[in-house]
Amino acid sequence: MTNNYETRPAGLLTGKVIFITGASRGIGAAAAHLFASEGAAVVLAARNVGALDHIVADIRAHGATADAVSMDLADSASIRAAIAHVQELHGRLDGAFNNGGVNQQQVGPLDTTSDDDIDQQFTVNFRAHWTAMNAEAALMRTSGGGAIVNTSSIGARRAVPPLPAYGAMKRALNSITETAAVTWAPEGIRVNGLMPGGTATEMMDEWEAKTPGIIAASNAASPIGRMATAGEVAEAAAWLLSDRASAVTGAIVPVDGGAGA
Repeated sequence: MTNNYETRPAGLLTGKVIFITGASRGIGAAAAHLFASEGAAVVLAARNVGALDHIVADIRAHGATADAVSMDLADSASIRAAIAHVQELHGRLDGAFNNGGVNQQQVGPLDTTSDDDIDQQFTVNFRAHWTAMNAEAALMRTSGGGAIVNTSSIGARRAVPPLPAYGAMKRALNSITETAAVTWAPEGIRVNGLMPGGTATEMMDEWEAKTPGIIAASNAASPIGRMATAGEVAEAAAWLLSDRASAVTGAIVPVDGGAGA
């Protein structure tokens, strides 16, 4: 085997069609801008179509290709319809960043977590990814493969007493990420996950409102002394979706400033 050191395109994702869930804010919105700047045609999905439209307009104003589609992670039919829309727009799918999710409505210990909270965590943070991955893989097969990245959490690798249902579903997501990677590798489909630690997003602000001091605690727990930005997490996703990560599959990559080390 010989190494190929030919000059690569300037854009990390040039020529790729990439689908992003949870793209209306936070890590998803940062990924939308980054992936487009790296040459991808992006299809952005979320419930808040108004926010998506603003992002799409900004991306197009910079000369890149972007479209928006309404999608509800709690509705499996909605997820499948959104991915079918990608096929209608582009005829193929090269990459998917399954980033959408939801925090627990009630912050607190295991024995106070409601059945409704558990059900929502299962539906949005686990089953939605299962549904999306299968639909994405089916479309990727038609053009010879692709890459999927799922957003998990540092809460998947250790106890999370204030968010027990959230942590449990993120750990389950890691499991199906690894299983899909092994199952679909022969078809040219790579599947990896990201485990962000504390990240400066709207979701973290919402957690701070419920549990004052959590941002300061996250900063203090990080060896680099701060939370990651949404853009820093998106950079890791971009690399995993690119051809430069062609031998990487089944990895769950921490993006936590060393907090989980």
